[in-house]
Amino acid sequence: MRVLVVGGSGFLGTELVRQAVAAGWETAATYCSRPGTLPGVTWHELDLRAPGRVDEVLAEVVPLAVINATSGGSDWTVTADAAFHLVAATAKRGCRLVHVSSDAVFSGVRIHYDEARLPDPLTPYGAAKATAETAVRLLAPTAAIVRTSLIVGHGGSAHERMVHALVAGTRDGVLFTDDIRCPVHVDDLASAVRELAASDQAGTFHLAGTDALSRHELGVLIARRDGLDASRLPTGRRADSRMPGALDVRLDGTATQQLVRTRLRGAREFLRAG
Repeated sequence: MRVLVVGGSGFLGTELVRQAVAAGWETAATYCSRPGTLPGVTWHELDLRAPGRVDEVLAEVVPLAVINATSGGSDWTVTADAAFHLVAATAKRGCRLVHVSSDAVFSGVRIHYDEARLPDPLTPYGAAKATAETAVRLLAPTAAIVRTSLIVGHGGSAHERMVHALVAGTRDGVLFTDDIRCPVHVDDLASAVRELAASDQAGTFHLAGTDALSRHELGVLIARRDGLDASRLPTGRRADSRMPGALDVRLDGTATQQLVRTRLRGAREFLRAG
């Protein structure tokens, strides 16, 4: 299996690359500013905003499967426009594509969202992700779109780093008590994404944990696992802030879990204090 992980130096991308190499896959990965350090990987510099470079990398690697694990945030040129160019390039070459999206494509009006629900985003990031999903559906109907939630694990995620900084008092901010998501462990997510990459299953898949938690509840679990004083975590309500976005979005992955072997654990399980 020859795979190209786009965004291979990011948090999810690093774990995807690690697992692919461990599985004996011929693995190539891209980076924007700094390559990863894992051995057994061919690294390619890639700015997704340069469509010509996308074609060059695909021609160099000739992958059977491409996993797009990039996260350009609310930068439309990366998250939306560049995703369109990548989808078009992979479709032209007949590559298997797995595109990683986000629960940010939903407004939270329904709270519970299954795989059939179409996006109704509230934020620029959610709108960019929804646009990328549309490009995948229209240009690569045999591809897999993976929606996921807050990704944590091994202390390296933004959420875990924030908890440590808040407890230490080295950054300002609060953890919202009314902002609900379904956190997933990076190991579980990467494993399930690789399963889809190696399959021919098409459509939209929800890969999120089974526990719906507020950002504060998640922070408390992280703090307790890491032996920190959770009482030092400042709290607030997103509804009282000026920050746009959905309050309560819970990805229902019941249909997806029947199709993948990887068990997607809930945060209360994978963050259980030892």
